[in-house]
Amino acid sequence: MELPWIARYLWLIPLLPLLAAGITALLKKQQRKAAATLVIGAIAASFVLSLCAMGTMMKHQPAAQPETAAVEHSAPKDEAALKFHDKVTHLTCNFEWLRFSDTDAGLLRLGFVLDPLTACMVVMVTLVSGLIFIYSVGYMAHDENFTRFFTFLSLFASAMLGLVMANNLVLLFVCWELVGLASYLLIGFWYFKPSAAEAAKKAFITTKLGDLGFFIGILLLYNQAGTLLFYDNGNGALEANALGQMAKTTLVWGLSASTVIALLIFCGAVGKSGQLPLHVWLPDAMEGPTPVSALIHAATMVAAGVFLVARVYPLFQVGDNGYALTIVAYTGAFTALFAALIAVAQRDIKRILAYSTVSQLGYMMLALGVGGFVAGMFHLLTHAFFKALLFLGSGSVIHGCHEEQDVFKMGGLAKKMPTTRWTYFIGVGALAGIPPLAGFWSKDEILLDARHWQAGLPFWFGIVGAGLTAFYMTRQYVLVFSGEPRSHAAEHAHESPPVMTWPLIILALGSMFVGFIGFPWANWVHGFLTGAHSHEVHFDWGLAIASTLIAAGGILFGQYIYLRKPLKANEPDPLIDKLGPLYVILENKFFIDEFYEAVFVRFMHWWAKAVEILDRLINFIVDLVGWIGFAISWVFHRFGDEAIVNNTFDGVCETTRVTGGLATRFQSGQIGHYLRFLALGTIVLFVVFALGEALFK
Repeated sequence: MELPWIARYLWLIPLLPLLAAGITALLKKQQRKAAATLVIGAIAASFVLSLCAMGTMMKHQPAAQPETAAVEHSAPKDEAALKFHDKVTHLTCNFEWLRFSDTDAGLLRLGFVLDPLTACMVVMVTLVSGLIFIYSVGYMAHDENFTRFFTFLSLFASAMLGLVMANNLVLLFVCWELVGLASYLLIGFWYFKPSAAEAAKKAFITTKLGDLGFFIGILLLYNQAGTLLFYDNGNGALEANALGQMAKTTLVWGLSASTVIALLIFCGAVGKSGQLPLHVWLPDAMEGPTPVSALIHAATMVAAGVFLVARVYPLFQVGDNGYALTIVAYTGAFTALFAALIAVAQRDIKRILAYSTVSQLGYMMLALGVGGFVAGMFHLLTHAFFKALLFLGSGSVIHGCHEEQDVFKMGGLAKKMPTTRWTYFIGVGALAGIPPLAGFWSKDEILLDARHWQAGLPFWFGIVGAGLTAFYMTRQYVLVFSGEPRSHAAEHAHESPPVMTWPLIILALGSMFVGFIGFPWANWVHGFLTGAHSHEVHFDWGLAIASTLIAAGGILFGQYIYLRKPLKANEPDPLIDKLGPLYVILENKFFIDEFYEAVFVRFMHWWAKAVEILDRLINFIVDLVGWIGFAISWVFHRFGDEAIVNNTFDGVCETTRVTGGLATRFQSGQIGHYLRFLALGTIVLFVVFALGEALFK
């Protein structure tokens, strides 16, 4: 069976946005229309190719072909290790990239993989990114660096697409770092704002802390498996042979190699997906333009961490009875509740959504940790639609309110911005988990998986987080759209142009209907991701009703606090009186940033100063030794070399020269002179002998 054409040309999907980024980087500032057309056209073409990839995957998924070299399977015999991968088809296109010896061990191959996980991700990323690109045409219309902005957007999308398609951890890591670079450029796009520049640096440095562990995990995986290809005709790092060997190898603290590698890779996911304790960069990323916030917090960067765990999920399952998954589950549960609590007391419309994103990413990690692979990825897909909708809706509100972002300075926008209001309303309902919107189906499946897990704490954290989500989103919606305008900006608000509202409408439709791909009685996403042709329905009516009632309770409580008595201009948050000191803690984000500033940042400043002093001391010692050496050499030169050596040697040489000069005078070469000197010498000798004879006689 020949490899399908889309699997051979899968590299075109990230290449097109990359080429668009390269070309737009060469355009002049005035060529705004050309830049937008090129970038949007490239992502649209990638979307079409992604649909082809999805169609091909749907065609090949039911009928696996294990005997074909081009069609590969992760079909390990250890059912406990890989529950769902035994029926999943992986179409791979690998190629030689680097050879550093003549043996197979000295060959490094890269490649792309087309499987259900890749197909879902590329369709979601290209679709949501494309809508954000279109929205950006209106939002950034008056920005003088419009062309540069679209260059960065296209680079970002290209890197993310390469990340989700990579069949090799080296290629994935390269794209991973390109995503980080592009996010740095986009978050700090308005670099003239000190807050934006600081946020960009904070995001870059914080995520690099997690990437350090990720990189060590890559090196350790290569050391243990001998390859970094995920799937390679049974010889890949995620296939039975390598997994079985790593599960049996013990490294540190009694943990298997697979568990240690999984936890190291998870460090990278913690950084990218804003999990505790590396979540602090994500809310500050709101300093970038709103389309950047939507792109980072919905479909791309933050989803990369969740996707990474899903991609190497077999590593988390094998060895030590799923210890690595337990760490993932508790990290996600704590993050989900922690971020939801902070969102309750925030005032900035985008920061509320940012902490909501952190919380929802926690739910995704929670799902993966409790064994709900499908539930986690299902929520990632639905969340991309309604969170992109909410971020773009917040951008529409900010645009209509003349850049105002404080929800307590808004109000009364329902009549002034009807399209934004109704689409935002749908997004709020989906995020709050109101049936039959998308968020209900995916979040309910997460809670169901958590309920059947071995420990109950993550489940209860998820339940409480669901109620808090419904409350803070109701709070935000009421403060923004209900009541009367509480500021000059809200009084003169206006609806956004169609280029911004149409993406909102499309995302709202997605938020309403995309959840049905995981409808319990016809769960397409489960069958597609796992390769199972039949899926026994486990729909818990009691849990569904309970979670809906909890969400309804959060909504009603939010309406009771903020709608029963609409706020007036400059009136404080009613929660201040009800929560007391707890409100201050939540408003200041549990003082985590201040703690990091006091403990780590100041320590690093102190350490840098200490190292600087030590460096100066070493330089002084080196200079002092140099000065001493110079002084000694000067003394030896002045009083030794010049006074003794030079004078003695030069004196002897001068005496020899003078003596030699005098002697040469007697060597004239004329015989007459020699005879005269001989006669003179004879006379002198005669006189000397005569005198001596006379004196001593």
